[in-house]
Amino acid sequence: MAEENLKRTSLYETHLKYGGKMVPFAGWEMPVQYPAGVIAEHNAVRTACGIFDVSHMGEITIEGPDAIANLNYLLTNDYSGMHDGQARYSPMCNEDGGVVDDLIVYRKDEDEFLMVVNAANKDKDFAWIKAHVFGDVEVEDISAFVGQIALQGPKAMEILAKLVGYDSIPSEYYAATYDIPMCGTNVMISTTGYTGEEGVEIYMPWDKAPDIWEALMEAGKDEGLIPCGLGARDTLRLEAGMPLYGHEMDDTITPKEALLSIFVKMDKADFIGKEALERKTPPARKKVGLEVIGRGIIREHMDVYKNGKKIGVTTSGTMCPYIKKAVACALVDADERVLGDEVEVDVRGRRVPAKMVTSVFYKRG
Repeated sequence: MAEENLKRTSLYETHLKYGGKMVPFAGWEMPVQYPAGVIAEHNAVRTACGIFDVSHMGEITIEGPDAIANLNYLLTNDYSGMHDGQARYSPMCNEDGGVVDDLIVYRKDEDEFLMVVNAANKDKDFAWIKAHVFGDVEVEDISAFVGQIALQGPKAMEILAKLVGYDSIPSEYYAATYDIPMCGTNVMISTTGYTGEEGVEIYMPWDKAPDIWEALMEAGKDEGLIPCGLGARDTLRLEAGMPLYGHEMDDTITPKEALLSIFVKMDKADFIGKEALERKTPPARKKVGLEVIGRGIIREHMDVYKNGKKIGVTTSGTMCPYIKKAVACALVDADERVLGDEVEVDVRGRRVPAKMVTSVFYKRG
């Protein structure tokens, strides 16, 4: 049954044209898969290229002389010393050290930044940011005007270069170029993604996304480019060990528990949640990867046992098509987290054996 008041991206008709199976997701009607299926889509991204509609993501601008000071207070990472066009990932914490959201910030110039936030959290994030900013700064939610397409896989740059030239694509990872002419409009090209592959995320005016999608599909027709949905997006990110908000982190899970300490700069003067994170260090529980060694597939919210004692719960789990392994992530007691040790996961009353491993199950190259 269709949910009421679901939003649609400007690519809705395009998804129907390509046979996308539409489902409710974070208040949007989005394609979960196309006729090729999740496994084919996943493997296309690992071996050739996939194209994703990510227009449901949120975009928030923060501008003014106090923009950097506000970013450094709102976010756990340090936004000093960035150059124009650089991108930087960060958790955004509440006063208790839990994660409000995780996001990417782009520097356009010293007084102008773009924050890209998760679709399900956009309104919550905007309200949180507005409630905590100070000084000479303006915050604006521009999500309704921005479309976003992700092109991911080893052939992504080759396909995109047919339309914009290699000079227009950032040469470094986590960087952006602005105002690049493409399909009769100007776009932002960012060397970021959520798949563990080389690739880009392209930001364009909302109504231009269908034209850009079709141009990319045409440019990639000989390179094996296929449309991909939410299903493959989730299996790809889990296989690559990338956390998902609401699973590996949420308002009650700290960045340190989620193994994101590298993005938490405790030497900064102050940021929201710093005092709580100092109090909760070292964390009592930590994320770990699980690799099934018996038969079965582990999903989220399943209890994890070691030597008969419950030590934690899974946060995500699936069969990863490229590595051909059933894997999961879990939050477990920190003193029981020993890589290589065996555990059991309660899958609907049946104990499935697994071993604790790093949560990055696949690394490109």
